[in-house]
Amino acid sequence: MAERPGFLGRLRATLARTREALSARIDDLLAGPLDETFFSELEEALIQADVGAGLSAEIAGRLRGQTSGVRTADDLRARLAAIVTELLGVPHALRLDPPPAVIMILGVNGSGKTTTIGKLAHRLRGDGRRVLIAAGDTFRAAAIEQLEIWGERVGAPVIRHKEGADPAAVVFDAAQAALARRADVLLVDTAGRLHTKVNLMEELKKVDRVVARALPDAPVERLLVIDATTGQNGLAQARHFHQAVGLTGLVLTKLDGTAKGGIAIAVVRELNVPIAYVGTGEGLDDLDAFDPSAFARALVEP
Repeated sequence: MAERPGFLGRLRATLARTREALSARIDDLLAGPLDETFFSELEEALIQADVGAGLSAEIAGRLRGQTSGVRTADDLRARLAAIVTELLGVPHALRLDPPPAVIMILGVNGSGKTTTIGKLAHRLRGDGRRVLIAAGDTFRAAAIEQLEIWGERVGAPVIRHKEGADPAAVVFDAAQAALARRADVLLVDTAGRLHTKVNLMEELKKVDRVVARALPDAPVERLLVIDATTGQNGLAQARHFHQAVGLTGLVLTKLDGTAKGGIAIAVVRELNVPIAYVGTGEGLDDLDAFDPSAFARALVEP
């Protein structure tokens, strides 16, 4: 699906709090010389944006080595944006063929999983794909009900069991339904209790095994939804989920509610897992394919 006009503008609005905090610091620093004090304070500004200490030092160090020929603040910002773009890597295109493809949506409660599933289903439906949703978070009746509301809203049937049912059984039935109904994509919601709980990770592994057995030829995406407002805690969550099931991509949500959008750089660098989508608002269409260059520009340009 082609990006809607104004994506960079929406991304800039989403990252406004982070950019304003970071850009204001850069403006203050640029009033003086590009000396060691400048790069030390730039490093501190990046840390406050939740880029992380080690990575902030690396970015400042790389920028220090690229100041030759810098004449204006825009020159410096462009070089900083280029460094950030490189660190963010390449965009992640979902593997959706051959159908039915499976997209497991992972994340802790409150991260925006359910909303992301609804938006992603809407996006896939807009591409002409037949979408089925598995209500695999059986521990919260509200999660099942919310999914059904989203399913009705976007035209994607929801396969569900009773509250407290075995999530793996729900996913198995949904996989069979995906085959029978010739669905193109099966979106799987998963439980989101605290990521430190061993039983949750074992449950996710079980669901992953069920998918592999039921749909052995299906491409499987494992997308972790990260609430950007959680900052470094989001990175800790990502480590646990990645260790459990092997993430293929990330979805960043709630960037508009934080001044710590630098977590995007940190999590990609830490896990070497690409960002697939970013939430740019509350609307049904406000889930955009991640563009590293646009993200970097929206982060550092005034």
